[in-house]
Amino acid sequence: MNTLLQVNELHKHYGVQKIFEHLSFSVTTKQKIAIIGRNGAGKTTLIRIILGLEKADDGQVLINSETHLGYINQTNDWLNDETSLAYLIRTSGTPEWTAKKQASKFAFTESRLAQLVSKLSGGWQMRLKIISALLKEPNLFILDEPSNYLDLHTLILLEKYLKNYQGSCLIVSHDREFLKSLCNSTLEISPHSCYHYPGGLEEYLAFKEQKQTSLLKLNAGLEQQQEHLQEFVDHFRAKASKAKQAQAALRKIQKLETKRITIEHQAGLTRIVMPSIIKRKNMALRVKRLSIGYKKPLVNEIDFDLSFGERLAVLGLNGQGKTTLLKTLAGHLEPLSGSYHWFSGGRLAYYSQDSSELLKGQQAVGDYLRTAASADIKTETVLKMAGDFLFNSEALKKPIGVLSGGEKSRLMLAGLLLSKPDMLLMDEPNSHLDFETVEALATALGKFNGALLFTSHDRTFTNLLATSLLEISDGQAVRRWQDYEQYIEELSEQLHISEVTPQSENSKNGSQHYLEQKNHQKKLAAAEKELARLNKTHAELMWYFNDHPLNYAHEKVKELDQLNKAIKQAEDRWLEFYT
Repeated sequence: MNTLLQVNELHKHYGVQKIFEHLSFSVTTKQKIAIIGRNGAGKTTLIRIILGLEKADDGQVLINSETHLGYINQTNDWLNDETSLAYLIRTSGTPEWTAKKQASKFAFTESRLAQLVSKLSGGWQMRLKIISALLKEPNLFILDEPSNYLDLHTLILLEKYLKNYQGSCLIVSHDREFLKSLCNSTLEISPHSCYHYPGGLEEYLAFKEQKQTSLLKLNAGLEQQQEHLQEFVDHFRAKASKAKQAQAALRKIQKLETKRITIEHQAGLTRIVMPSIIKRKNMALRVKRLSIGYKKPLVNEIDFDLSFGERLAVLGLNGQGKTTLLKTLAGHLEPLSGSYHWFSGGRLAYYSQDSSELLKGQQAVGDYLRTAASADIKTETVLKMAGDFLFNSEALKKPIGVLSGGEKSRLMLAGLLLSKPDMLLMDEPNSHLDFETVEALATALGKFNGALLFTSHDRTFTNLLATSLLEISDGQAVRRWQDYEQYIEELSEQLHISEVTPQSENSKNGSQHYLEQKNHQKKLAAAEKELARLNKTHAELMWYFNDHPLNYAHEKVKELDQLNKAIKQAEDRWLEFYT
């Protein structure tokens, strides 16, 4: 089993803030590692160091010469007039037929490959970047919070692909379902320790819980022994005849203290408690024939009602109008036509993906939370909420201006919950939370008596929370009266069907179409097999020329010329069946 990557004694600080120390682990072939840890534990920092985008203070990152790293480029690196297919060929260096085959696995049709990249929605552009990264055939693929920038459809397609991927992966994600589905190894990092467990996420969390239960019992036993010894010392300290025994008992107490084990934060212990509000039975929101967008409508004729106690998840591809809908209902964007009406006797709160830009840089964290909190909220409740979102007593004194983007988002969330809203609009509230805080937030919102309308790419969060669904697709909004798990199963099946074969968008019906498709697939498979055989022969021939640079045999040069012609014909044949 080859070692692809070795990390030795890595240290990283930002000023006086310790991110991690003594971090060591390795990645071997076919290992898919889930990297977990609380917010601020250094997960993204570790990824950036491995990719060479940031330097460690100390330690080594050793990458095997045979390791090919793959990661999704976050910059827009396409040319102005470049089509999707041209982009894939240019950035990956692969032939057209290979690019088309890989693109088909992510539901790219012939017509979409012919579109300009600049005209695609953000979701399709991101799919294109994934395909480009995978076409380079990495044997170690690195993903940092993919659910933050991939829509649900793309995430499911990527998950399907990576399940059969023969390379290794390093994955940071707050999407527990994504990690559960893919990873066979778990790495938990914290400022003080790093633990690499040879098993999946659920297995590791069960192991950790069992281990910490044992440690708690051990500490409780030591504490009980110390109490008994202390009673003896207190009782006999003043008696000269027992002075030696009392001193011995004191030494034993000190020795027992050294055996006590410091137990770090346990996953699953986070518990967010929202301040209670009045329970209502009214209608919270009524939307009638609402059309939303900017100059042109994104979604037309939206109709739905939302009652108090209901939690509605808005679903759809990136760029379909989910955020636009929430922005409109929050009063931040004028509707193009139609109407919406909120219950007039309650408080509406809105969390957007750019909410943190409204924060004042000089204000202290603690002051902001006290200001944001409802007048009847006690100081203890404010401090508890601050702790739930990872703001300790020192962090409360910090000016907001020095916080990271993730910390500002968490601060906005904490302040919003303390404001005691009756109606909540939340656009991707979990993007900057670790998965245990995501689940704690979902549990808290699940007990919310008010009305909630939200978007989220996180399947665990949505599954825990949603009581009903609103799907936006192709300019229409459709209410779905099914549970989220069933919706995911149906979507996954649809995506599976669409990716089975690269096909044109003109469809036929009936058994004749089925037979044609079956025959078509056979011919396509045969063409692929022949092309692969010719490419292998070509590679072997090129190795011959590489080993004999000064002795090119005439028959070998002739063979290469014939082989290049055969490959061109095979590519044309493959493209004929593809289209």
